[in-house]
Amino acid sequence: MSHHCRPEPVRVVTDDERRARLARRHAISPAHRLTDPLAAVRAMTALHATEASTVYLSLHARVAGVTVADIDDLLYEQRSLVKQLAMRRTLWAVPRDLLPALWGSASARVAEVEFRRLVKEVEKNEIARDGTTWLTTALDAVEGHLSGREAMGTRQIREQVAAVAGSVVRSPGKAYGGIGAIAPNVLTLLGAQGRAMRARNAGHWRSSRPLWGTTLDWLGEPMLSPLPARAGYARLVTDWLATFGPGTEADLVWWLGATKAAVRQALADVDAQPVLLEDGSGAWLAADDLQPEPPAEPWAALLPTLDPTTMGWRGRDFYLHPEHTRLLFDSVGNGGTSAWLDGRMVGAWIQDESGRVQIVPVAPLAAADRARLQEEATRLTDFLDGTIITNVYKSQLMRGVALP
Repeated sequence: MSHHCRPEPVRVVTDDERRARLARRHAISPAHRLTDPLAAVRAMTALHATEASTVYLSLHARVAGVTVADIDDLLYEQRSLVKQLAMRRTLWAVPRDLLPALWGSASARVAEVEFRRLVKEVEKNEIARDGTTWLTTALDAVEGHLSGREAMGTRQIREQVAAVAGSVVRSPGKAYGGIGAIAPNVLTLLGAQGRAMRARNAGHWRSSRPLWGTTLDWLGEPMLSPLPARAGYARLVTDWLATFGPGTEADLVWWLGATKAAVRQALADVDAQPVLLEDGSGAWLAADDLQPEPPAEPWAALLPTLDPTTMGWRGRDFYLHPEHTRLLFDSVGNGGTSAWLDGRMVGAWIQDESGRVQIVPVAPLAAADRARLQEEATRLTDFLDGTIITNVYKSQLMRGVALP
């Protein structure tokens, strides 16, 4: 069925109902927390992993009694949760069985863009006249060197693989420009292509110092065949609708970093059903998920920077007052830490010098609401156990910018 002649919307999904769905589907209402961390990742489709700590804090928010050791076990011993560059050139922690869908769709798209960009950089910096041949050879050399060895860090790879020992000048004349090694970019591309993986982390759980290994060495099996792009996107859209539905076409295009054509095709392939949102815009739900959601009991939650709930939709008005976006997201759209009440984002959280979690609301809160958030702050303080989280992505509220 083509969605060009759209069928009539099945029903209207109110903002209240969307917030109730979020409480349960995202397992962030304390009453709906899960007991299994991998189930919590699946509930969210994938977790953001650009900041290493987000994986741990996103799971702490959703899983009763989860420990750092439990999450380390998933990532580094069972390897059922793996890191993959995918949608919007973002690093994600994903269930291992999602890899073939990603490798064939979102990751492949990132890899193609990255490949072309690096070829240009190599030629512009006169590392080689034929950038394509140079890059293809460099990728093979690094993968070959990693094969059958213990995972290793970028510096070690640079020192041991002559092909990627070089440097390039980036953004000449700009304050943020300078000379940078080419090896990290080659590794990033190998990862996007599914040929190498971020294996163990050489740093503390709150920081990212990945050691690299081949996909075969890390997963113990050859790289599973990537799905064709169309099937890959269909799988991602199926999972996204289960987590974030109802959502608009614009939400999906943004979240996937894909084309409108790819999103429309996937919505048709999975037989998504049209609904209306409270503001009158058209959105989509999975065909087996059309039942109204009952209201959720009152709840509070504290989520980390770049949590998937914060970053799940392009249209955020149902959970975030538009005027508060500039306080809770940075200037390029990265969500900072967030405090939630009943499906609305009402502030941020920071830590004091001793590591205690403090709530920073966007507007004054009722005493009962403050108490609910304080309970979550205490729970998070206990989990962090003195560890201070440092964030690359900070919102104005996290920076302590005075409120108007």
